[in-house]
Amino acid sequence: MATNEEQIRTLIERWAEAVHHGDLTGVLADHTKDIVMFDVPPPQQGVRGLDSYRETWPPFFQWQAQGASFDIESLEVTAGEDVAFAYALLRCGTERDFTDNPDNRLRLTFGLRKQAGRWVIAHEHHSFPLTDGSTAADPAPDQDHAAAEQDDAAAERDLRQLHQRWFASTAAKDLDGLMAPIADDVVSYEHDQVLQCIGVDAVREVCKAGLDAAGDSSVTWQVPDLKILVNGDLAVAWGLNHVEVSAGSQSVDTWSRGTRVFQRRDGAWSMTHQHLSYPFDPATGYAMTDLRP
Repeated sequence: MATNEEQIRTLIERWAEAVHHGDLTGVLADHTKDIVMFDVPPPQQGVRGLDSYRETWPPFFQWQAQGASFDIESLEVTAGEDVAFAYALLRCGTERDFTDNPDNRLRLTFGLRKQAGRWVIAHEHHSFPLTDGSTAADPAPDQDHAAAEQDDAAAERDLRQLHQRWFASTAAKDLDGLMAPIADDVVSYEHDQVLQCIGVDAVREVCKAGLDAAGDSSVTWQVPDLKILVNGDLAVAWGLNHVEVSAGSQSVDTWSRGTRVFQRRDGAWSMTHQHLSYPFDPATGYAMTDLRP
C-alpha cells in the first residue's frame, strides 16, 4: 500500500495534470468544501469555499490556452496520520514570460487532511516572488481519540503563544527573538525575491533588512484572523499579516497573506516552511500592496 506521502504526491501531481489540460472536474476533485485558497490575483482575503474556488479556474484556463505551461519542477511532502503539508515550485507561464524571466516560478503550498479515509486539500497558497519592477492497558479507541484532541488543543494554545512572542519580538525589534522558533532547515517563500530562502540564516537576513528599514520608527505585526490546524507533531497556521510602521503622527500599514508550517521537534515547535505573498494584478504586472480586508 502506498505511504501517506506517496498518496499525497500522486494527488497533487494528478491535480497539476488536470490544471494543465483544463480539466475542471479533475481540478476540483480531492478538495474540501471549505477550501481556502490564497491565490495570485485578488481577493485579499483569499477564495473561500469550493464554489468560489471553482469560479477562479475558467479565466486561468483561457489564459493557459494561449500556450502557457503548468508543470511541477519540485514537490516536497510531509505527512502525519491525519494532517499533511506539501510545497512545490512550478513552471507556469508562456514562452515569452520565460524569455523575459527564465528563472521565475510559481510557488505553491498545500495543507491537507485525511477525511473519510482519503487525503483532501483544505488550503492552497499560490504566489510569484516580487521583482524590482515591482505497561498499562492500551486506552480504548474513544479515550485515545479524546486524549489526542486534548493534546492538539494544547498544541494550538502553544502555537498561539508562539505567535504572540513573535509579535512582541517584532515590536521590540528583537531579531534573536524572531528567529528562536524557526528551524535551521526552514524553506521560506518571502514576499519578494529571491525565489526561495533556504535555511534560518537566509530568513534572518530578510527579517533584519525589514527591521533595519524601519529605522527609529515603531513596528507592529499581527495576524488578526489567525487559523491553526494541529495533528500530533505537525501544524499549519494561516491568516492575513498586518504590519504597521509608525513615526510620530505618520503611519504606514500593509496587509499580506501568510501560511506557516510547524513541526514539533524534541518537544518544541519549529517553523519549517513559510509562504508569504501579495495579490498580483495581471493587468499591470505589479503586486497589490495597498489592499485592505
